Amino acid sequence: MAITARRRIWGWFFFDWASQPYNTLMLTFIFGPYFAEVAKAHFIGQGLSAEAAGAAAQSYWGAGQTVSGVAIAVLAPILGAIADGSGRRMAWIWFFSACYVLGSWGLWYLLPEAPDLFMAMALFGLGLIGMEFATIFTNALLPGLGHPDELGRISGSGFAFGYLGGIIALATMLVLFAEQGGSGRTLIGLAPGLGVLDPAMREGTRAVGPFTAIWYIVFMVPFFLWVREPGRSTSGRGLAESLAGLGRLLTTLPRRQSLFAYLMSSMFYRDALNALYGFGGVYASGVLGWSVTKIGIFGIVGAISAALATWIAGRIDSARGPKPVIVGSILVLIAVCCVIVGMSREAIFGMPFAEGSALPDRIFYVCGALIGAAGGTIQSSSRTLMAFHAAPDRATEAFGLYALSGKATAFIAPAVITAATVVSGSQRIGIAPLIALFLLGLALLIWVKPWGERQA
Repeated sequence: MAITARRRIWGWFFFDWASQPYNTLMLTFIFGPYFAEVAKAHFIGQGLSAEAAGAAAQSYWGAGQTVSGVAIAVLAPILGAIADGSGRRMAWIWFFSACYVLGSWGLWYLLPEAPDLFMAMALFGLGLIGMEFATIFTNALLPGLGHPDELGRISGSGFAFGYLGGIIALATMLVLFAEQGGSGRTLIGLAPGLGVLDPAMREGTRAVGPFTAIWYIVFMVPFFLWVREPGRSTSGRGLAESLAGLGRLLTTLPRRQSLFAYLMSSMFYRDALNALYGFGGVYASGVLGWSVTKIGIFGIVGAISAALATWIAGRIDSARGPKPVIVGSILVLIAVCCVIVGMSREAIFGMPFAEGSALPDRIFYVCGALIGAAGGTIQSSSRTLMAFHAAPDRATEAFGLYALSGKATAFIAPAVITAATVVSGSQRIGIAPLIALFLLGLALLIWVKPWGERQA
Protein backbone atom coordinates (compact mmCIF):
# COMPACT_ATOMS: atom_id res chain seq x y z
CA MET A 1 0.00 0.00 0.00
CA ALA A 2 1.45 3.34 -1.09
CA ILE A 3 2.18 5.87 1.64
CA THR A 4 0.69 9.12 0.38
CA ALA A 5 1.63 12.59 1.62
CA ARG A 6 -1.72 12.81 3.43
CA ARG A 7 -1.13 9.48 5.15
CA ARG A 8 2.37 10.58 6.22
CA ILE A 9 0.86 13.68 7.83
CA TRP A 10 -1.77 11.62 9.65
CA GLY A 11 0.86 9.17 10.80
CA TRP A 12 2.87 12.11 12.16
CA PHE A 13 -0.28 13.39 13.92
CA PHE A 14 -0.60 10.05 15.72
CA PHE A 15 2.60 10.65 17.67
CA ASP A 16 0.92 13.62 19.33
CA TRP A 17 -2.16 11.47 20.02
CA ALA A 18 -0.09 8.59 21.43
CA SER A 19 2.28 10.65 23.59
CA GLN A 20 -0.11 13.29 24.94
CA PRO A 21 -1.26 11.16 27.93
CA TYR A 22 2.19 11.49 29.51
CA ASN A 23 1.58 15.21 29.78
CA THR A 24 -2.14 15.00 30.54
CA LEU A 25 -2.34 11.96 32.81
CA MET A 26 1.13 11.57 34.25
CA LEU A 27 2.68 15.02 34.54
CA THR A 28 -0.36 17.13 35.36
CA PHE A 29 -3.75 15.65 36.20
CA ILE A 30 -3.60 12.11 37.58
CA PHE A 31 -0.17 10.86 38.61
CA GLY A 32 1.27 14.25 39.63
CA PRO A 33 -1.54 14.97 42.13
CA TYR A 34 -1.49 11.33 43.31
CA PHE A 35 2.23 11.61 43.96
CA ALA A 36 1.58 14.85 45.87
CA GLU A 37 -1.08 13.15 48.02
CA VAL A 38 1.09 10.14 48.79
CA ALA A 39 4.23 12.20 49.45
CA LYS A 40 2.33 14.68 51.65
CA ALA A 41 0.86 11.86 53.75
CA HIS A 42 4.33 10.31 54.00
CA PHE A 43 5.87 13.56 55.28
CA ILE A 44 2.99 14.15 57.70
CA GLY A 45 3.72 10.68 59.05
CA GLN A 46 7.25 11.89 59.70
CA GLY A 47 5.94 14.68 61.92
CA LEU A 48 5.61 17.66 59.55
CA SER A 49 2.59 19.97 59.63
CA ALA A 50 0.12 19.75 56.73
CA GLU A 51 1.45 22.95 55.11
CA ALA A 52 5.09 21.96 55.55
CA ALA A 53 4.35 18.46 54.23
CA GLY A 54 2.68 19.92 51.13
CA ALA A 55 5.70 22.12 50.50
CA ALA A 56 8.03 19.15 51.01
CA ALA A 57 6.03 17.06 48.54
CA GLN A 58 6.19 19.85 45.94
CA SER A 59 9.93 20.23 46.55
CA TYR A 60 10.49 16.47 46.05
CA TRP A 61 8.47 16.54 42.83
CA GLY A 62 10.44 19.56 41.65
CA ALA A 63 13.78 18.00 42.52
CA GLY A 64 12.92 14.90 40.51
CA GLN A 65 12.03 16.97 37.47
CA THR A 66 15.23 18.97 37.92
CA VAL A 67 17.32 15.80 37.67
CA SER A 68 15.41 14.71 34.56
CA GLY A 69 15.94 18.16 33.05
CA VAL A 70 19.68 17.99 33.61
CA ALA A 71 19.83 14.56 31.95
CA ILE A 72 17.89 15.87 28.97
CA ALA A 73 20.13 18.94 28.75
CA VAL A 74 23.29 16.82 28.67
CA LEU A 75 22.04 14.32 26.11
CA ALA A 76 20.02 16.55 23.75
CA PRO A 77 22.89 18.20 21.83
CA ILE A 78 24.82 14.92 21.55
CA LEU A 79 21.88 12.97 20.16
CA GLY A 80 20.91 15.87 17.91
CA ALA A 81 24.40 15.84 16.43
CA ILE A 82 24.29 12.06 15.93
CA ALA A 83 20.90 12.27 14.21
CA ASP A 84 22.06 15.09 11.97
CA GLY A 85 25.20 13.20 10.98
CA SER A 86 23.58 9.85 10.30
CA GLY A 87 20.16 11.02 9.15
CA ARG A 88 18.58 8.24 11.21
CA ARG A 89 15.66 9.27 13.39
CA MET A 90 13.29 6.32 13.45
CA ALA A 91 15.69 4.05 15.35
CA TRP A 92 15.96 6.66 18.09
CA ILE A 93 12.19 7.06 18.18
CA TRP A 94 11.90 3.28 18.75
CA PHE A 95 14.47 3.40 21.55
CA PHE A 96 12.93 6.33 23.41
CA SER A 97 9.47 4.87 22.93
CA ALA A 98 10.68 1.87 24.93
CA CYS A 99 11.86 4.25 27.69
CA TYR A 100 8.42 5.90 27.66
CA VAL A 101 6.62 2.59 28.02
CA LEU A 102 8.89 1.15 30.74
CA GLY A 103 8.89 4.33 32.79
CA SER A 104 5.14 4.87 32.72
CA TRP A 105 4.26 1.21 33.36
CA GLY A 106 6.49 1.10 36.43
CA LEU A 107 4.53 3.84 38.20
CA TRP A 108 1.90 1.25 39.08
CA TYR A 109 4.19 0.34 41.97
CA LEU A 110 3.89 3.66 43.87
CA LEU A 111 1.82 2.38 46.80
CA PRO A 112 -0.25 4.70 49.02
CA GLU A 113 1.36 3.24 52.15
CA ALA A 114 5.13 2.99 52.69
CA PRO A 115 5.73 4.56 49.27
CA ASP A 116 9.07 4.36 47.52
CA LEU A 117 9.21 7.98 46.39
CA PHE A 118 12.71 7.69 44.96
CA MET A 119 11.79 4.75 42.73
CA ALA A 120 8.67 6.56 41.55
CA MET A 121 10.62 9.67 40.58
CA ALA A 122 13.30 7.59 38.82
CA LEU A 123 10.68 5.77 36.73
CA PHE A 124 8.77 8.97 36.05
CA GLY A 125 12.03 10.57 34.89
CA LEU A 126 12.75 7.63 32.55
CA GLY A 127 9.34 7.97 30.93
CA LEU A 128 9.67 11.75 30.71
CA ILE A 129 13.07 11.47 29.04
CA GLY A 130 11.60 8.96 26.60
CA MET A 131 8.74 11.28 25.70
CA GLU A 132 10.93 14.37 25.34
CA PHE A 133 13.51 12.75 23.09
CA ALA A 134 10.95 10.96 20.93
CA THR A 135 9.36 14.39 20.46
CA ILE A 136 12.68 15.91 19.37
CA PHE A 137 13.06 13.41 16.54
CA THR A 138 9.43 13.59 15.39
CA ASN A 139 9.53 17.42 15.37
CA ALA A 140 12.51 17.21 13.02
CA LEU A 141 10.19 15.56 10.47
CA LEU A 142 7.85 18.60 10.30
CA PRO A 143 9.64 20.64 7.57
CA GLY A 144 9.31 17.73 5.14
CA LEU A 145 5.57 17.29 5.59
CA GLY A 146 4.37 20.17 3.41
CA HIS A 147 4.95 23.57 1.84
CA PRO A 148 6.18 26.25 4.29
CA ASP A 149 2.82 28.03 4.04
CA GLU A 150 1.15 24.86 5.31
CA LEU A 151 3.41 24.15 8.28
CA GLY A 152 1.48 26.32 10.75
CA ARG A 153 -1.75 24.52 9.93
CA ILE A 154 -0.07 21.10 10.06
CA SER A 155 1.59 21.82 13.39
CA GLY A 156 -1.60 23.27 14.90
CA SER A 157 -3.73 20.39 13.68
CA GLY A 158 -1.22 17.90 15.09
CA PHE A 159 -1.38 19.49 18.52
CA ALA A 160 -5.19 19.71 18.34
CA PHE A 161 -5.36 16.00 17.46
CA GLY A 162 -3.01 15.20 20.32
CA TYR A 163 -5.10 17.16 22.81
CA LEU A 164 -8.22 15.35 21.61
CA GLY A 165 -6.44 12.09 22.43
CA GLY A 166 -5.53 13.49 25.83
CA ILE A 167 -9.18 14.37 26.50
CA ILE A 168 -10.36 10.86 25.65
CA ALA A 169 -7.58 9.24 27.71
CA LEU A 170 -8.31 11.47 30.71
CA ALA A 171 -12.07 10.92 30.49
CA THR A 172 -11.48 7.16 30.33
CA MET A 173 -9.33 7.29 33.47
CA LEU A 174 -11.92 9.34 35.36
CA VAL A 175 -14.89 7.22 34.33
CA LEU A 176 -13.38 3.75 34.64
CA PHE A 177 -10.35 3.89 36.93
CA ALA A 178 -9.44 6.85 39.19
CA GLU A 179 -11.08 6.82 42.62
CA GLN A 180 -12.96 9.99 43.57
CA GLY A 181 -11.91 11.33 46.95
CA GLY A 182 -12.44 8.77 49.70
CA SER A 183 -15.48 7.15 48.10
CA GLY A 184 -13.56 4.37 46.39
CA ARG A 185 -15.69 5.00 43.29
CA THR A 186 -14.97 6.61 39.93
CA LEU A 187 -16.49 9.86 38.70
CA ILE A 188 -19.74 8.16 37.67
CA GLY A 189 -19.92 5.85 40.67
CA LEU A 190 -18.35 2.71 39.22
CA ALA A 191 -15.95 0.45 41.09
CA PRO A 192 -12.40 1.06 39.76
CA GLY A 193 -11.63 -1.10 36.75
CA LEU A 194 -15.24 -2.37 36.84
CA GLY A 195 -14.56 -4.02 40.19
CA VAL A 196 -11.27 -5.66 39.28
CA LEU A 197 -9.06 -3.10 41.07
CA ASP A 198 -8.79 -2.51 44.82
CA PRO A 199 -9.77 1.07 45.78
CA ALA A 200 -8.21 0.73 49.24
CA MET A 201 -4.81 0.37 47.58
CA ARG A 202 -5.61 3.12 45.06
CA GLU A 203 -5.20 0.64 42.23
CA GLY A 204 -7.61 2.59 40.03
CA THR A 205 -5.46 5.70 40.20
CA ARG A 206 -2.20 3.73 40.01
CA ALA A 207 -3.49 2.11 36.81
CA VAL A 208 -2.65 5.40 35.08
CA GLY A 209 0.88 4.03 34.52
CA PRO A 210 0.01 0.85 32.61
CA PHE A 211 -2.89 2.63 30.89
CA THR A 212 -0.53 5.33 29.56
CA ALA A 213 1.95 2.69 28.37
CA ILE A 214 -0.70 0.63 26.56
CA TRP A 215 -2.23 3.74 24.98
CA TYR A 216 1.17 4.69 23.56
CA ILE A 217 1.87 1.21 22.20
CA VAL A 218 -1.49 0.99 20.42
CA PHE A 219 -1.57 4.45 18.87
CA MET A 220 2.05 4.55 17.74
CA VAL A 221 1.21 1.80 15.23
CA PRO A 222 -0.01 4.29 12.54
CA PHE A 223 3.09 6.40 13.09
CA PHE A 224 5.48 3.53 12.49
CA LEU A 225 3.43 2.24 9.55
CA TRP A 226 2.97 5.52 7.69
CA VAL A 227 5.89 7.78 8.58
CA ARG A 228 9.14 7.40 6.71
CA GLU A 229 12.38 9.32 7.03
CA PRO A 230 13.52 11.45 4.10
CA GLY A 231 16.12 9.73 1.96
CA ARG A 232 19.58 10.03 3.43
CA SER A 233 23.09 9.65 2.18
CA THR A 234 24.77 6.36 2.95
CA SER A 235 27.98 8.20 3.88
CA GLY A 236 26.76 9.55 7.21
CA ARG A 237 29.11 11.61 9.36
CA GLY A 238 30.64 10.07 12.45
CA LEU A 239 30.07 11.25 15.99
CA ALA A 240 33.20 13.40 16.19
CA GLU A 241 32.47 15.12 12.88
CA SER A 242 28.84 15.66 13.83
CA LEU A 243 29.74 17.20 17.18
CA ALA A 244 32.31 19.40 15.49
CA GLY A 245 29.60 20.59 13.09
CA LEU A 246 27.34 21.39 16.01
CA GLY A 247 30.16 23.36 17.61
CA ARG A 248 30.64 25.39 14.43
CA LEU A 249 26.92 26.11 14.28
CA LEU A 250 26.91 27.31 17.88
CA THR A 251 29.78 29.71 17.23
CA THR A 252 27.90 31.30 14.30
CA LEU A 253 24.66 31.81 16.25
CA PRO A 254 25.38 35.39 17.45
CA ARG A 255 25.58 36.45 13.78
CA ARG A 256 22.08 35.04 13.13
CA GLN A 257 20.19 37.53 15.28
CA SER A 258 16.65 36.27 14.74
CA LEU A 259 17.51 32.61 15.31
CA PHE A 260 19.70 33.36 18.32
CA ALA A 261 17.07 35.59 19.95
CA TYR A 262 14.35 33.02 19.25
CA LEU A 263 16.30 30.16 20.79
CA MET A 264 17.03 32.24 23.90
CA SER A 265 13.41 33.40 24.15
CA SER A 266 11.93 29.93 23.75
CA MET A 267 14.44 28.58 26.26
CA PHE A 268 12.82 30.72 28.96
CA TYR A 269 9.13 30.56 28.05
CA ARG A 270 9.09 26.84 27.26
CA ASP A 271 10.84 26.10 30.55
CA ALA A 272 8.24 28.16 32.40
CA LEU A 273 5.35 26.52 30.55
CA ASN A 274 6.57 22.99 31.26
CA ALA A 275 6.88 23.85 34.93
CA LEU A 276 3.37 25.32 34.95
CA TYR A 277 2.06 22.05 33.51
CA GLY A 278 4.10 20.02 35.95
CA PHE A 279 3.07 21.93 39.07
CA GLY A 280 -0.54 22.85 38.23
CA GLY A 281 -2.05 19.67 39.61
CA VAL A 282 0.28 19.69 42.62
CA TYR A 283 -0.80 23.29 43.35
CA ALA A 284 -4.50 22.40 43.09
CA SER A 285 -4.02 19.46 45.44
CA GLY A 286 -1.93 21.29 48.02
CA VAL A 287 -3.42 24.81 47.99
CA LEU A 288 -7.06 24.24 47.04
CA GLY A 289 -7.37 20.73 48.46
CA TRP A 290 -8.71 19.22 45.22
CA SER A 291 -9.06 15.46 44.78
CA VAL A 292 -7.43 13.62 41.88
CA THR A 293 -10.84 13.32 40.21
CA LYS A 294 -11.57 17.04 40.50
CA ILE A 295 -8.13 17.82 39.11
CA GLY A 296 -8.89 15.42 36.26
CA ILE A 297 -12.06 17.33 35.37
CA PHE A 298 -9.96 20.49 35.46
CA GLY A 299 -7.65 18.72 33.01
CA ILE A 300 -10.47 17.93 30.61
CA VAL A 301 -11.49 21.61 30.61
CA GLY A 302 -7.90 22.61 29.81
CA ALA A 303 -7.48 19.96 27.12
CA ILE A 304 -10.72 20.90 25.35
CA SER A 305 -9.70 24.56 25.27
CA ALA A 306 -6.23 23.52 24.04
CA ALA A 307 -7.63 21.40 21.21
CA LEU A 308 -9.89 24.20 19.98
CA ALA A 309 -7.28 26.91 20.42
CA THR A 310 -4.46 25.07 18.64
CA TRP A 311 -6.70 24.21 15.69
CA ILE A 312 -7.75 27.87 15.33
CA ALA A 313 -4.26 29.22 16.03
CA GLY A 314 -2.81 26.93 13.34
CA ARG A 315 -4.91 28.78 10.77
CA ILE A 316 -3.85 32.17 12.17
CA ASP A 317 -0.26 30.95 12.17
CA SER A 318 -0.42 30.04 8.47
CA ALA A 319 -2.05 33.38 7.58
CA ARG A 320 -0.12 35.84 9.76
CA GLY A 321 2.91 33.95 10.99
CA PRO A 322 3.67 32.26 14.29
CA LYS A 323 5.19 35.20 16.22
CA PRO A 324 1.91 37.06 17.02
CA VAL A 325 0.42 33.80 18.32
CA ILE A 326 3.42 33.24 20.60
CA VAL A 327 3.33 36.81 21.98
CA GLY A 328 -0.40 36.63 22.76
CA SER A 329 0.00 33.26 24.44
CA ILE A 330 2.82 34.48 26.71
CA LEU A 331 0.74 37.46 27.84
CA VAL A 332 -2.13 35.14 28.79
CA LEU A 333 0.20 32.83 30.73
CA ILE A 334 1.72 35.73 32.67
CA ALA A 335 -1.77 36.84 33.72
CA VAL A 336 -2.65 33.30 34.82
CA CYS A 337 0.53 33.00 36.92
CA CYS A 338 -0.28 36.29 38.67
CA VAL A 339 -3.72 34.95 39.61
CA ILE A 340 -2.28 31.64 40.88
CA VAL A 341 0.30 33.40 43.06
CA GLY A 342 -2.27 35.85 44.40
CA MET A 343 -5.01 33.34 45.23
CA SER A 344 -5.54 30.93 48.10
CA ARG A 345 -8.62 29.10 49.34
CA GLU A 346 -9.37 32.11 51.59
CA ALA A 347 -8.59 35.18 49.43
CA ILE A 348 -7.38 36.59 46.12
CA PHE A 349 -4.90 39.51 46.13
CA GLY A 350 -5.80 40.15 49.76
CA MET A 351 -9.56 40.30 49.14
CA PRO A 352 -11.23 37.58 51.22
CA PHE A 353 -13.71 35.06 49.87
CA ALA A 354 -16.88 34.24 51.78
CA GLU A 355 -16.43 31.19 53.98
CA GLY A 356 -16.98 28.03 51.97
CA SER A 357 -17.07 29.99 48.69
CA ALA A 358 -16.76 28.05 45.44
CA LEU A 359 -15.25 31.10 43.73
CA PRO A 360 -11.60 29.94 44.12
CA ASP A 361 -12.51 26.70 42.36
CA ARG A 362 -14.26 28.54 39.53
CA ILE A 363 -11.37 30.95 39.09
CA PHE A 364 -8.90 28.08 38.89
CA TYR A 365 -11.09 26.31 36.30
CA VAL A 366 -10.87 29.46 34.17
CA CYS A 367 -7.11 29.47 34.72
CA GLY A 368 -6.99 25.86 33.56
CA ALA A 369 -8.84 26.69 30.35
CA LEU A 370 -6.47 29.58 29.68
CA ILE A 371 -3.37 27.49 30.44
CA GLY A 372 -4.62 24.83 28.04
CA ALA A 373 -5.40 27.29 25.26
CA ALA A 374 -2.27 29.44 25.59
CA GLY A 375 0.03 26.50 26.30
CA GLY A 376 -1.19 24.56 23.29
CA THR A 377 -0.93 27.47 20.88
CA ILE A 378 2.51 28.54 22.07
CA GLN A 379 3.90 25.03 21.55
CA SER A 380 2.34 24.65 18.13
CA SER A 381 3.50 28.04 16.82
CA SER A 382 6.95 27.61 18.38
CA ARG A 383 7.40 24.44 16.37
CA THR A 384 6.41 26.30 13.21
CA LEU A 385 8.72 29.25 13.91
CA MET A 386 11.63 26.87 14.38
CA ALA A 387 10.85 25.26 11.03
CA PHE A 388 10.96 28.75 9.46
CA HIS A 389 14.46 29.24 10.85
CA ALA A 390 15.67 25.91 9.44
CA ALA A 391 17.36 25.43 6.08
CA PRO A 392 15.45 22.69 4.20
CA ASP A 393 18.51 20.46 4.01
CA ARG A 394 19.54 20.99 7.69
CA ALA A 395 16.22 20.41 9.45
CA THR A 396 17.54 17.78 11.85
CA GLU A 397 20.42 20.01 12.89
CA ALA A 398 18.04 22.93 13.46
CA PHE A 399 15.64 20.91 15.56
CA GLY A 400 18.54 19.44 17.48
CA LEU A 401 19.52 23.01 18.33
CA TYR A 402 15.89 23.75 19.22
CA ALA A 403 15.96 20.76 21.56
CA LEU A 404 19.22 22.02 23.05
CA SER A 405 17.73 25.45 23.78
CA GLY A 406 14.59 23.91 25.21
CA LYS A 407 16.30 21.34 27.40
CA ALA A 408 19.66 22.86 28.28
CA THR A 409 17.93 24.86 31.01
CA ALA A 410 14.91 22.61 31.55
CA PHE A 411 15.97 22.22 35.16
CA ILE A 412 15.81 25.97 35.92
CA ALA A 413 12.05 26.39 36.41
CA PRO A 414 11.59 23.30 38.62
CA ALA A 415 14.72 24.31 40.55
CA VAL A 416 13.61 27.90 41.20
CA ILE A 417 10.10 26.73 42.12
CA THR A 418 11.64 24.25 44.54
CA ALA A 419 13.90 26.93 46.02
CA ALA A 420 11.11 29.52 46.30
CA THR A 421 8.81 26.94 47.89
CA VAL A 422 11.44 25.90 50.43
CA VAL A 423 12.40 29.48 51.33
CA SER A 424 8.83 30.80 51.57
CA GLY A 425 7.21 27.62 52.88
CA SER A 426 4.33 28.39 50.51
CA GLN A 427 3.24 26.54 47.37
CA ARG A 428 1.63 29.73 46.04
CA ILE A 429 4.79 31.84 46.30
CA GLY A 430 6.75 28.97 44.79
CA ILE A 431 5.06 29.61 41.42
CA ALA A 432 6.12 33.30 41.29
CA PRO A 433 9.50 32.77 39.50
CA LEU A 434 7.61 31.61 36.40
CA ILE A 435 6.39 35.17 35.81
CA ALA A 436 9.99 36.37 35.45
CA LEU A 437 10.81 33.54 33.01
CA PHE A 438 7.82 34.39 30.82
CA LEU A 439 8.76 38.09 30.84
CA LEU A 440 12.32 37.27 29.76
CA GLY A 441 11.01 35.18 26.89
CA LEU A 442 8.65 37.96 25.82
CA ALA A 443 11.38 40.61 25.87
CA LEU A 444 13.73 38.54 23.69
CA LEU A 445 11.06 38.12 21.00
CA ILE A 446 11.63 41.77 20.05
CA TRP A 447 14.63 40.65 17.95
CA VAL A 448 12.84 37.69 16.28
CA LYS A 449 11.59 38.10 12.72
CA PRO A 450 7.85 37.31 12.41
CA TRP A 451 8.44 34.73 9.67
CA GLY A 452 11.84 33.57 10.87
CA GLU A 453 14.64 33.46 8.32
CA ARG A 454 12.24 32.81 5.45
CA GLN A 455 12.13 36.58 4.91
CA ALA A 456 15.93 37.02 5.09
